[in-house]
Amino acid sequence: MKEDVTSNVGFTCAYTPLALIDAAGFAPYRILPLGSSPELAGRILHDNLCPHIKRILDRALGHDLPELAGVVFLNSCDAMRRLSDAWRAVRPGDRMVLIDLPAIPGETAVPYFARELSRLADVLSEWRGGPVSHKAIGESIERYNEAATLFEGLRVRLRNGGVSGGAARLQALYNRAVTHPLNEACAMLKIAAGEPPSRSIDNSGVPIFAFGNVLPDPEAFELFETCGAKIVEADFCTGAREFAPLEITGSGDILTQLARGTLSRPRCARMIKPDKPGGIAEEVLERALACNARGVIACAAKFCDPYIARIPGVKELLRKAGIPLLQIEGDCTMRSFGQQRTRIEAFAEMLRR
Repeated sequence: MKEDVTSNVGFTCAYTPLALIDAAGFAPYRILPLGSSPELAGRILHDNLCPHIKRILDRALGHDLPELAGVVFLNSCDAMRRLSDAWRAVRPGDRMVLIDLPAIPGETAVPYFARELSRLADVLSEWRGGPVSHKAIGESIERYNEAATLFEGLRVRLRNGGVSGGAARLQALYNRAVTHPLNEACAMLKIAAGEPPSRSIDNSGVPIFAFGNVLPDPEAFELFETCGAKIVEADFCTGAREFAPLEITGSGDILTQLARGTLSRPRCARMIKPDKPGGIAEEVLERALACNARGVIACAAKFCDPYIARIPGVKELLRKAGIPLLQIEGDCTMRSFGQQRTRIEAFAEMLRR
Protein backbone atom coordinates (compact mmCIF):
# COMPACT_ATOMS: atom_id res chain seq x y z
CA MET A 1 0.00 0.00 0.00
CA LYS A 2 1.29 3.46 -0.91
CA GLU A 3 2.34 5.48 2.15
CA ASP A 4 0.25 8.61 2.78
CA VAL A 5 2.14 11.87 2.34
CA THR A 6 -0.48 13.82 4.26
CA SER A 7 -3.12 13.24 6.91
CA ASN A 8 -5.72 15.55 5.33
CA VAL A 9 -8.98 14.11 4.00
CA GLY A 10 -11.04 16.56 1.98
CA PHE A 11 -14.80 17.02 2.35
CA THR A 12 -17.38 19.36 0.84
CA CYS A 13 -20.64 19.06 2.84
CA ALA A 14 -21.64 20.05 6.38
CA TYR A 15 -23.27 16.64 6.91
CA THR A 16 -19.91 14.89 6.58
CA PRO A 17 -19.20 12.97 9.83
CA LEU A 18 -15.99 14.74 10.82
CA ALA A 19 -15.64 12.68 13.99
CA LEU A 20 -15.35 9.52 11.90
CA ILE A 21 -12.59 11.00 9.73
CA ASP A 22 -10.78 12.24 12.84
CA ALA A 23 -11.11 8.86 14.56
CA ALA A 24 -9.44 7.22 11.55
CA GLY A 25 -6.35 9.35 12.17
CA PHE A 26 -6.97 11.95 9.47
CA ALA A 27 -7.52 15.70 9.67
CA PRO A 28 -10.80 16.70 7.96
CA TYR A 29 -10.16 19.49 5.47
CA ARG A 30 -13.19 21.33 4.12
CA ILE A 31 -12.70 22.42 0.52
CA LEU A 32 -14.32 25.84 0.82
CA PRO A 33 -15.39 27.86 -2.25
CA LEU A 34 -12.73 30.47 -1.53
CA GLY A 35 -9.50 31.62 -3.12
CA SER A 36 -8.42 33.15 -6.38
CA SER A 37 -8.36 30.08 -8.60
CA PRO A 38 -9.28 30.81 -12.23
CA GLU A 39 -12.83 29.91 -13.24
CA LEU A 40 -12.23 26.67 -15.13
CA ALA A 41 -15.13 24.49 -13.97
CA GLY A 42 -17.33 25.76 -16.80
CA ARG A 43 -15.35 23.57 -19.18
CA ILE A 44 -16.81 20.49 -17.47
CA LEU A 45 -19.97 21.52 -15.63
CA HIS A 46 -23.10 23.24 -16.98
CA ASP A 47 -23.29 27.02 -16.59
CA ASN A 48 -26.57 26.78 -14.64
CA LEU A 49 -25.13 24.62 -11.88
CA CYS A 50 -24.53 25.54 -8.25
CA PRO A 51 -21.57 27.97 -8.05
CA HIS A 52 -20.53 26.41 -4.73
CA ILE A 53 -19.74 23.20 -6.59
CA LYS A 54 -18.02 25.02 -9.44
CA ARG A 55 -15.78 27.05 -7.12
CA ILE A 56 -14.69 23.85 -5.38
CA LEU A 57 -13.86 22.28 -8.73
CA ASP A 58 -12.02 25.47 -9.72
CA ARG A 59 -9.73 24.91 -6.74
CA ALA A 60 -9.08 21.32 -7.84
CA LEU A 61 -8.34 22.39 -11.41
CA GLY A 62 -6.20 25.30 -10.22
CA HIS A 63 -4.17 23.08 -7.85
CA ASP A 64 -5.26 25.28 -4.96
CA LEU A 65 -5.44 22.45 -2.42
CA PRO A 66 -3.14 20.83 0.13
CA GLU A 67 -2.15 17.24 -0.49
CA LEU A 68 -5.10 15.00 0.34
CA ALA A 69 -5.11 11.37 1.41
CA GLY A 70 -8.61 11.12 -0.05
CA VAL A 71 -11.86 13.02 -0.52
CA VAL A 72 -15.26 12.23 1.02
CA PHE A 73 -18.30 13.33 -0.98
CA LEU A 74 -21.90 13.16 0.20
CA ASN A 75 -24.77 12.56 -2.20
CA SER A 76 -26.61 15.44 -0.57
CA CYS A 77 -27.92 16.97 -3.80
CA ASP A 78 -27.60 16.45 -7.53
CA ALA A 79 -24.92 19.15 -7.79
CA MET A 80 -22.77 17.38 -5.17
CA ARG A 81 -23.09 14.13 -7.06
CA ARG A 82 -22.06 15.89 -10.27
CA LEU A 83 -19.05 17.27 -8.37
CA SER A 84 -17.94 13.76 -7.43
CA ASP A 85 -18.26 12.70 -11.07
CA ALA A 86 -16.25 15.70 -12.27
CA TRP A 87 -13.63 15.20 -9.56
CA ARG A 88 -13.07 11.65 -10.71
CA ALA A 89 -12.58 12.93 -14.25
CA VAL A 90 -10.14 15.76 -13.47
CA ARG A 91 -8.23 14.07 -10.62
CA PRO A 92 -8.30 10.36 -11.49
CA GLY A 93 -5.42 9.62 -9.14
CA ASP A 94 -7.32 10.76 -6.01
CA ARG A 95 -8.87 8.30 -3.62
CA MET A 96 -12.50 9.23 -3.13
CA VAL A 97 -15.77 7.87 -1.79
CA LEU A 98 -19.40 8.94 -2.28
CA ILE A 99 -21.69 8.40 0.71
CA ASP A 100 -25.45 8.57 0.40
CA LEU A 101 -27.34 11.00 2.64
CA PRO A 102 -31.05 10.41 3.34
CA ALA A 103 -33.37 13.25 2.35
CA ILE A 104 -35.74 12.65 5.28
CA PRO A 105 -34.03 13.15 8.67
CA GLY A 106 -36.34 10.86 10.63
CA GLU A 107 -35.74 7.81 12.77
CA THR A 108 -36.52 5.49 9.86
CA ALA A 109 -33.50 6.88 7.99
CA VAL A 110 -31.05 6.22 10.83
CA PRO A 111 -30.32 2.51 10.12
CA TYR A 112 -29.68 3.20 6.44
CA PHE A 113 -27.34 6.12 7.18
CA ALA A 114 -25.57 4.08 9.85
CA ARG A 115 -24.78 1.46 7.19
CA GLU A 116 -23.41 4.21 4.96
CA LEU A 117 -21.22 5.40 7.84
CA SER A 118 -20.03 1.83 8.35
CA ARG A 119 -19.05 1.74 4.68
CA LEU A 120 -17.21 5.03 5.11
CA ALA A 121 -15.39 3.63 8.14
CA ASP A 122 -14.27 0.65 6.05
CA VAL A 123 -12.96 2.97 3.32
CA LEU A 124 -11.11 5.16 5.83
CA SER A 125 -9.61 2.03 7.39
CA GLU A 126 -8.33 0.99 3.99
CA TRP A 127 -6.84 4.43 3.37
CA ARG A 128 -5.17 4.50 6.77
CA GLY A 129 -4.10 0.87 6.79
CA GLY A 130 -5.75 0.03 10.12
CA PRO A 131 -9.22 -0.32 11.65
CA VAL A 132 -11.27 2.55 13.06
CA SER A 133 -12.28 1.54 16.57
CA HIS A 134 -15.63 2.45 18.09
CA LYS A 135 -13.77 3.77 21.13
CA ALA A 136 -11.82 6.19 18.94
CA ILE A 137 -15.06 7.35 17.29
CA GLY A 138 -16.65 8.03 20.67
CA GLU A 139 -13.61 9.97 21.86
CA SER A 140 -13.57 12.00 18.65
CA ILE A 141 -17.26 12.85 19.04
CA GLU A 142 -16.52 14.15 22.54
CA ARG A 143 -13.79 16.42 21.19
CA TYR A 144 -16.06 17.75 18.45
CA ASN A 145 -18.77 18.35 21.05
CA GLU A 146 -16.21 20.39 23.00
CA ALA A 147 -15.60 22.50 19.89
CA ALA A 148 -19.37 22.87 19.41
CA THR A 149 -19.73 24.09 23.00
CA LEU A 150 -16.96 26.64 22.51
CA PHE A 151 -18.59 27.89 19.31
CA GLU A 152 -21.95 28.16 21.06
CA GLY A 153 -20.36 30.33 23.74
CA LEU A 154 -18.94 32.59 21.05
CA ARG A 155 -22.34 32.82 19.32
CA VAL A 156 -23.92 33.92 22.61
CA ARG A 157 -21.24 36.57 22.96
CA LEU A 158 -21.85 37.66 19.35
CA ARG A 159 -25.55 38.25 20.10
CA ASN A 160 -24.50 40.42 23.05
CA GLY A 161 -21.92 42.34 21.03
CA GLY A 162 -19.01 40.70 22.83
CA VAL A 163 -16.94 39.23 19.96
CA SER A 164 -14.17 41.49 18.73
CA GLY A 165 -14.46 41.56 14.96
CA GLY A 166 -18.11 40.49 15.07
CA ALA A 167 -19.59 37.91 12.72
CA ALA A 168 -16.60 38.20 10.36
CA ARG A 169 -14.26 37.04 13.14
CA LEU A 170 -16.57 34.16 14.00
CA GLN A 171 -16.70 33.04 10.36
CA ALA A 172 -12.91 33.13 10.17
CA LEU A 173 -12.83 30.84 13.21
CA TYR A 174 -15.26 28.43 11.52
CA ASN A 175 -13.08 28.35 8.42
CA ARG A 176 -9.95 27.66 10.40
CA ALA A 177 -11.67 24.95 12.46
CA VAL A 178 -12.63 22.95 9.34
CA THR A 179 -9.24 23.28 7.64
CA HIS A 180 -6.96 22.41 10.57
CA PRO A 181 -6.63 19.42 12.92
CA LEU A 182 -9.20 19.30 15.70
CA ASN A 183 -6.71 19.81 18.54
CA GLU A 184 -5.47 23.01 16.90
CA ALA A 185 -9.05 24.18 16.36
CA CYS A 186 -10.00 23.64 20.00
CA ALA A 187 -6.87 25.45 21.22
CA MET A 188 -7.70 28.38 18.95
CA LEU A 189 -11.32 28.49 20.15
CA LYS A 190 -10.27 28.46 23.80
CA ILE A 191 -8.06 31.48 23.17
CA ALA A 192 -10.93 33.30 21.44
CA ALA A 193 -13.36 32.36 24.22
CA GLY A 194 -10.94 33.67 26.84
CA GLU A 195 -10.59 37.10 25.25
CA PRO A 196 -12.29 39.91 27.19
CA PRO A 197 -15.11 41.70 25.36
CA SER A 198 -13.72 44.57 23.34
CA ARG A 199 -14.87 48.05 24.34
CA SER A 200 -14.39 49.22 20.78
CA ILE A 201 -17.09 46.99 19.34
CA ASP A 202 -19.60 48.96 17.27
CA ASN A 203 -23.12 48.02 18.30
CA SER A 204 -24.87 50.66 16.21
CA GLY A 205 -25.94 48.34 13.39
CA VAL A 206 -29.46 46.96 13.02
CA PRO A 207 -29.63 43.40 14.46
CA ILE A 208 -30.02 40.86 11.64
CA PHE A 209 -30.44 37.09 11.47
CA ALA A 210 -28.77 35.67 8.34
CA PHE A 211 -29.29 32.19 6.94
CA GLY A 212 -28.75 30.21 3.76
CA ASN A 213 -26.50 27.58 2.26
CA VAL A 214 -22.88 28.75 1.94
CA LEU A 215 -21.29 32.05 2.98
CA PRO A 216 -17.71 31.26 4.00
CA ASP A 217 -15.96 34.54 3.22
CA PRO A 218 -15.48 36.75 6.31
CA GLU A 219 -15.46 39.74 3.93
CA ALA A 220 -19.17 39.15 3.30
CA PHE A 221 -19.90 39.64 7.00
CA GLU A 222 -17.68 42.73 7.06
CA LEU A 223 -19.75 44.08 4.16
CA PHE A 224 -22.94 43.62 6.18
CA GLU A 225 -21.43 45.59 9.05
CA THR A 226 -20.30 48.48 6.84
CA CYS A 227 -23.83 48.63 5.39
CA GLY A 228 -25.33 49.07 8.86
CA ALA A 229 -26.53 45.46 9.27
CA LYS A 230 -25.18 43.82 12.42
CA ILE A 231 -25.31 40.02 12.12
CA VAL A 232 -26.27 38.78 15.59
CA GLU A 233 -26.97 35.18 14.52
CA ALA A 234 -26.16 33.19 11.39
CA ASP A 235 -27.15 29.75 10.15
CA PHE A 236 -25.08 28.48 7.21
CA CYS A 237 -23.67 25.16 6.04
CA THR A 238 -20.24 26.79 6.19
CA GLY A 239 -20.75 27.93 9.78
CA ALA A 240 -22.83 26.88 12.77
CA ARG A 241 -24.29 23.74 11.16
CA GLU A 242 -20.85 22.16 10.95
CA PHE A 243 -20.47 22.31 14.72
CA ALA A 244 -23.78 21.19 16.16
CA PRO A 245 -23.34 18.97 19.26
CA LEU A 246 -24.07 15.26 18.88
CA GLU A 247 -25.93 13.50 21.68
CA ILE A 248 -24.17 10.22 22.42
CA THR A 249 -25.08 7.81 25.21
CA GLY A 250 -22.86 5.22 26.83
CA SER A 251 -24.73 2.31 25.30
CA GLY A 252 -25.77 1.36 21.79
CA ASP A 253 -23.92 1.11 18.52
CA ILE A 254 -21.71 4.19 18.09
CA LEU A 255 -22.29 4.45 14.33
CA THR A 256 -26.06 4.35 14.83
CA GLN A 257 -25.76 7.14 17.38
CA LEU A 258 -23.50 9.11 15.06
CA ALA A 259 -26.01 8.66 12.22
CA ARG A 260 -28.90 9.81 14.41
CA GLY A 261 -26.98 12.82 15.71
CA THR A 262 -25.84 13.89 12.25
CA LEU A 263 -29.35 13.69 10.81
CA SER A 264 -30.73 15.63 13.80
CA ARG A 265 -28.48 18.67 13.42
CA PRO A 266 -29.86 22.00 12.09
CA ARG A 267 -30.94 21.10 8.60
CA CYS A 268 -30.14 22.21 5.11
CA ALA A 269 -33.07 23.01 2.80
CA ARG A 270 -32.47 19.72 0.96
CA MET A 271 -33.77 17.89 4.05
CA ILE A 272 -37.53 17.30 3.98
CA LYS A 273 -39.89 16.62 6.87
CA PRO A 274 -43.05 15.19 5.26
CA ASP A 275 -45.15 16.07 8.30
CA LYS A 276 -43.90 19.70 8.25
CA PRO A 277 -43.15 20.73 4.66
CA GLY A 278 -42.94 24.36 5.72
CA GLY A 279 -40.81 23.63 8.72
CA ILE A 280 -37.80 25.64 7.58
CA ALA A 281 -39.87 28.83 7.60
CA GLU A 282 -40.92 28.13 11.18
CA GLU A 283 -37.33 27.42 12.18
CA VAL A 284 -36.10 30.68 10.64
CA LEU A 285 -38.82 32.66 12.41
CA GLU A 286 -37.99 30.99 15.72
CA ARG A 287 -34.28 31.76 15.34
CA ALA A 288 -34.95 35.37 14.34
CA LEU A 289 -37.19 35.96 17.34
CA ALA A 290 -34.73 34.27 19.71
CA CYS A 291 -31.91 36.67 18.79
CA ASN A 292 -34.21 39.75 18.69
CA ALA A 293 -33.44 40.38 15.03
CA ARG A 294 -35.30 43.25 13.38
CA GLY A 295 -34.78 41.77 9.95
CA VAL A 296 -33.64 38.60 8.17
CA ILE A 297 -31.24 38.24 5.25
CA ALA A 298 -31.44 35.04 3.17
CA CYS A 299 -28.26 34.30 1.24
CA ALA A 300 -28.49 31.57 -1.39
CA ALA A 301 -26.10 30.48 -4.09
CA LYS A 302 -27.53 30.83 -7.59
CA PHE A 303 -29.30 27.76 -8.96
CA CYS A 304 -29.65 26.17 -5.49
CA ASP A 305 -33.19 24.92 -6.04
CA PRO A 306 -33.86 23.66 -2.46
CA TYR A 307 -33.29 27.13 -0.99
CA ILE A 308 -34.74 29.16 -3.83
CA ALA A 309 -37.94 27.09 -3.64
CA ARG A 310 -38.35 27.54 0.11
CA ILE A 311 -37.48 31.21 0.55
CA PRO A 312 -40.93 32.49 -0.60
CA GLY A 313 -42.57 30.47 2.21
CA VAL A 314 -40.03 31.85 4.68
CA LYS A 315 -40.71 35.39 3.50
CA GLU A 316 -44.46 35.01 3.86
CA LEU A 317 -44.27 33.67 7.41
CA LEU A 318 -41.85 36.42 8.40
CA ARG A 319 -44.17 39.01 6.82
CA LYS A 320 -47.04 37.81 9.00
CA ALA A 321 -44.77 38.16 12.03
CA GLY A 322 -43.77 41.68 10.99
CA ILE A 323 -40.13 40.83 10.20
CA PRO A 324 -38.83 41.99 6.79
CA LEU A 325 -36.64 39.68 4.67
CA LEU A 326 -33.99 40.55 2.11
CA GLN A 327 -33.03 37.80 -0.36
CA ILE A 328 -29.54 37.78 -1.87
CA GLU A 329 -28.23 35.41 -4.52
CA GLY A 330 -24.59 35.13 -5.49
CA ASP A 331 -21.96 33.00 -7.18
CA CYS A 332 -19.69 32.46 -4.15
CA THR A 333 -17.44 35.40 -5.04
CA MET A 334 -17.13 38.75 -3.32
CA ARG A 335 -17.42 40.31 -6.77
CA SER A 336 -21.07 39.30 -6.99
CA PHE A 337 -21.73 39.83 -3.30
CA GLY A 338 -20.32 43.34 -3.35
CA GLN A 339 -22.87 44.27 -6.02
CA GLN A 340 -25.56 43.88 -3.32
CA ARG A 341 -24.18 46.72 -1.19
CA THR A 342 -26.87 49.26 -2.14
CA ARG A 343 -29.68 46.77 -1.44
CA ILE A 344 -28.21 45.88 1.97
CA GLU A 345 -27.77 49.54 2.90
CA ALA A 346 -31.37 50.31 1.88
CA PHE A 347 -32.64 47.32 3.87
CA ALA A 348 -30.77 48.40 7.00
CA GLU A 349 -31.99 51.98 6.60
CA MET A 350 -35.59 50.80 6.25
CA LEU A 351 -35.30 48.80 9.47
CA ARG A 352 -34.06 51.85 11.38
CA ARG A 353 -37.25 53.81 10.68
